[in-house]
Amino acid sequence: MAGPAGASHPPGLSVRVVGPGRAGRSMAGALAAVGWRVVGLLGRDAPDAALRHAGRDVDVVLLATPDAAVREVAAAIEPVESTVVVHLAGSLGLEVLAPHPRRAAVHPLLAMPDPEVGSARLRGGAWFAVAGDPMAWRMVDDLGGRAFEVADANRSAYHAAAVIASNHLVALLGQVERVAATAGVPFAAYLDLVRATVDNVAALGPAAALTGPAARGDEATIEAHLAALDPDELATYEAMAREARRLAGRADVE
Repeated sequence: MAGPAGASHPPGLSVRVVGPGRAGRSMAGALAAVGWRVVGLLGRDAPDAALRHAGRDVDVVLLATPDAAVREVAAAIEPVESTVVVHLAGSLGLEVLAPHPRRAAVHPLLAMPDPEVGSARLRGGAWFAVAGDPMAWRMVDDLGGRAFEVADANRSAYHAAAVIASNHLVALLGQVERVAATAGVPFAAYLDLVRATVDNVAALGPAAALTGPAARGDEATIEAHLAALDPDELATYEAMAREARRLAGRADVE
């Protein structure tokens, strides 16, 4: 989704980042690389006065704190009429930024394992969930990203989908690694299969890309898998087999 005005802006705004963790430093590096002026990063050890006055003399205050701390940190900053306060939390709406008059949310839909990789990914055409002040679109435009709006009422569902797409996928691959080890097969042998599967989903959609025993109704093979698995692995396999049947239109089969 393009910004509200659909316009391209020259970069050059100023930003102060509160929260110098991986996300905060990734955003600071990415914005600096596209011409924004990063005037400081405030951490937990910042003096109270520095946090209170964080909104002074900058265009944007970017809150890159843990989600649970956003409301408290925002409330500790003295409101400035012209300064936009932006949080990076995927699950939170704009109400946590009260009492600031200009509020926005910008959630990068990507993983930032360290500031260098995060900065590069943020400038690589990433997707961002945005809401609130037009500054949200301006920031994404300057980073060369793609923005879509998520209303406050839908933030939890949006973020749940992000967790499923990333965190749950990683947990599932952890199971692949464990089960493959019991067969003496290296985990790396499965990664090309994973990449090709994601490519298939991108090209065809999840339902059309689904293959395997649940998709073709081969319950005997599923039973053989269950018999071969360690008991600790059964619940996850059975849950995913149910989801595969559901996707294949065979949710009535158990």
